[in-house]
Amino acid sequence: MAQRTVLVVLFDGLQSLDVTGPVEVFAGAELLRPGTYRIRTASLDGAPVRSTSGLTLVPDGSLAGAADPDVLLVPGGKGSLRPDPRLVDWVREHGPRAARLVSVCTGAAVLAEAGLLDGRRITTHWAYCDRIARRHPAVEIDPDPVYVRDGNVATSAGVTAGIDLALALVEEDLGRQAALTVARHLVVFLRRPGNQAQFSAQLAAQTAHREPLREVQRFIAERPGADLSVESLAARARLSPRHFARAFRAETGTTPGRYVDRVRLEHARRLLEDTADGVEEISRTSGYGTPEAMRRAFVRVLGTSPAEYRRRFRPAAAP
Repeated sequence: MAQRTVLVVLFDGLQSLDVTGPVEVFAGAELLRPGTYRIRTASLDGAPVRSTSGLTLVPDGSLAGAADPDVLLVPGGKGSLRPDPRLVDWVREHGPRAARLVSVCTGAAVLAEAGLLDGRRITTHWAYCDRIARRHPAVEIDPDPVYVRDGNVATSAGVTAGIDLALALVEEDLGRQAALTVARHLVVFLRRPGNQAQFSAQLAAQTAHREPLREVQRFIAERPGADLSVESLAARARLSPRHFARAFRAETGTTPGRYVDRVRLEHARRLLEDTADGVEEISRTSGYGTPEAMRRAFVRVLGTSPAEYRRRFRPAAAP
């Protein structure tokens, strides 16, 4: 593979992990396969920038002096939500020349401001999806995935999702084994598919206020293979099914059925990733009953079968 230049745009108010996470991935790949990636950083005037955490980053040079890169990466942070007009102008001019246009977290706001995301499907940090959607109605924002690829545009959710996206790009360039090696050196897992939700079921749903409902949430997480019908859960909470369903949704923000579905999917995913258990056993212990029912759930939510999910996201050689 010909060497790819990765240019990371720096500005005041960026989130430092949005820069260092992907940079460490590409740098790891370069160490593994020398001559693969040339990483550069640049700010508007070539001056150091200060991140939201107070960390100062010193760029390699100015954007004006930077050659058009193969990969243009824009990080997020508070500074991306009200970007310097000069930065937007530079991205608008140079972004279309990049073979890959990448944003991490709210870096998507800069790309949208430059008009480079109109008609595209993207993602960003869940907390800013509505804000960006209101300002840029021509952009299709999906708040759930860890990252999204739409043509040569790749966008990720918040902070650590930038590492997932960078690993996916390395896998595309150098193969799965190279990406796995980089991931292991960084002590992260090459497991999260792009369409995996940004949150687990427990994080995505609110914790119920009342103890009987909290106990039901704990029971679901600990016993996904049990009878988790509304009637059974209502009895555990000592409520009528109708009252239980209404109270659960009011306190958690989701229905009992959707909550159970998400917990079961996460349980099955973890077993596929971490164990050698057969699909039939996993479908039973995860509450699906049959492999076919589990397959339908995986295809509906993740767009892939359990067997393909295991092949792609389980480490090739676990230590």
